[in-house]
Amino acid sequence: MTENPIINALSATLYITIVALGMFYTEKTPEPVAPVLVGIAMLSLFVLSAGVMAYIFFYQPVQLLIEGKKAESLNLFLKTIGTFAIITLTLFSILFIISK
Repeated sequence: MTENPIINALSATLYITIVALGMFYTEKTPEPVAPVLVGIAMLSLFVLSAGVMAYIFFYQPVQLLIEGKKAESLNLFLKTIGTFAIITLTLFSILFIISK
């Protein structure tokens, strides 16, 4: 990804939004689906998501670490996680306010 933690966190949020929208709009299937296929699809989505999130959160910090920039690597990782935490808390706050 980038060395900008805000872009990294927003990229993670965008990916999650796309997956959630896809699940929301394809929630109802016209006919019954074999449970084994649902299980395979959900596990595949989980593994894909783990790979995408690993790339977004870890790729650039690992590159910096390999270059010997340990402090910058840790700083970028923690800022990305912190920014993503702020986005997540904001979303939960919005949900809490709307639900009242």
